Amino acid sequence: MIRVKQVKVSVKNDNIDTLYSVLVRKLKINVNDIVNVDIIKKSIDARHKDNVCFVYEVDVKMKDLSRIKFDNDVTMSVNNKYDFVSCGEDVLESRPIVVGSGPCGLFCAYFLAKYGFKPIVIERGEDMDNRVRTVNEFWNGGVFNPNSNVQFGEGGAGTFSDGKLSTQIKDKNNRINEVLNIFVKNGASSEILYDFMPHIGTDKLRDVVKNMRNEIISMGGEFRYNSCLNDINIVDGRVKSIVVNDIVIDCDILVLAIGHSARDTFRMLHDRGINMCNKPFAVGVRVMHSQDKISYNQYGEFYKYLRPASYKLTYNTSSGRGVYSFCMCPGGYVVNASSEEGRLVVNGMSNHDRGSGIANSAIVVTVNESDYGSNLFDGVRFQERLESLAFELGKGAIPIQKYGDYLNGVKSNDFGKVLPMIKGNYCFSDLNLLFSDSINSSFKEAMAYFGNRIKGFDDFDTVMAGVESRTSSPIKIIRDDNFESNIIGIYPAGEGCGYAGGIVSAAVDGIKVFESIVSKYRVN
Repeated sequence: MIRVKQVKVSVKNDNIDTLYSVLVRKLKINVNDIVNVDIIKKSIDARHKDNVCFVYEVDVKMKDLSRIKFDNDVTMSVNNKYDFVSCGEDVLESRPIVVGSGPCGLFCAYFLAKYGFKPIVIERGEDMDNRVRTVNEFWNGGVFNPNSNVQFGEGGAGTFSDGKLSTQIKDKNNRINEVLNIFVKNGASSEILYDFMPHIGTDKLRDVVKNMRNEIISMGGEFRYNSCLNDINIVDGRVKSIVVNDIVIDCDILVLAIGHSARDTFRMLHDRGINMCNKPFAVGVRVMHSQDKISYNQYGEFYKYLRPASYKLTYNTSSGRGVYSFCMCPGGYVVNASSEEGRLVVNGMSNHDRGSGIANSAIVVTVNESDYGSNLFDGVRFQERLESLAFELGKGAIPIQKYGDYLNGVKSNDFGKVLPMIKGNYCFSDLNLLFSDSINSSFKEAMAYFGNRIKGFDDFDTVMAGVESRTSSPIKIIRDDNFESNIIGIYPAGEGCGYAGGIVSAAVDGIKVFESIVSKYRVN
């Protein structure tokens, strides 16, 4: 098997026959010499808008390798299979408990179950079907549930997102490939295995999560919904039991995959002496544009042959602040992602088809101790103040404003060329009132720069929605090289504890925590 890179195919003529034809020319062979072709990676080269093409990386099985000339683009293929067989010697008396069923907790539980540990997954929110029903009712003006919403419930915050699977983490152990393969096994499109910017889509991701849950149960795992971690009992520096819904459960191993919004849990853990620190994060708003405008800017006239385009923007302001796009959702929706009474936060999501016609992403400004203070929970309180103010500005609905009115400091009263796609009620407001002068000026300076990168990005009709404040956790729970906290048996994991930044990186961190546990313990 050989690995062939830089196989370029026009987006206008992208099919298996064309791919084979390009391979034949590149390798200088006959088509009959090829036994099979597996796509490893597929990306888009849009550097030249008059000739946009797909770039493939493929594994080719040949009848005979003697005619192949190896070079930088043609090499022997490599094994990218995840393999882990280590098991420890210490006997684990009680079943491991995983708190949180987002991607980190779900993948940790999946592998623990696969190795016979029969984990118990504690989830404060509802199961998927009931959670989706609860959230949709809230978006349509119904009752808000502080324990089951866009942030809390089966699947975690990613359940109401784009299902983006791109990540910047390094991976020498093929954990990312394993994550993607498990997603496909449980219902995701096989395209995610090779797409350069893979995504599942929030509608598809929900079924994938349910299928993974059912597989975990079939391997001996257990899920307990509407079950909130109230307390932890620690004896001689080791976890002995936990309190869930006021019921005590014996516990030797506790995986904290709690997500970035479990503020009450962070405070309880701090009270119990678990070491943690604050960390910088970013805040801002969601911006909405015509998806066709974004796609045309990225691909030119070729955008008609391609899926809705995404973008990634970064800028350092004259004052030294970083401003960047975050969680870009092509053809998506801005959603009310609140998780607390009297506070409002927004997020973005897209279905698999990315078909809303509106692009949105967060444009966020970095903040640090100079903005909110140096005490442990000052960053959390900063988020809470912003979200309370957003709730007040929108009178309980999402506060929105056209960018031109934001520049002029006046409340909008109508829309221009961009009609927003929003899940939940919204209300015209002046978003200048959300932030300090320093954050507002940094945002405006960056938007002007982004307008030079993507034509029309800073058009006055651009719609803004606030507040985006949950870009990452403001708290980090400290762990050692074995992924364990200062309390023996407690394993902080995933995005909420400061060790991930998206679905895939969170899932990979869950696998790493599983590996650490299984390297030490065996099933009784």
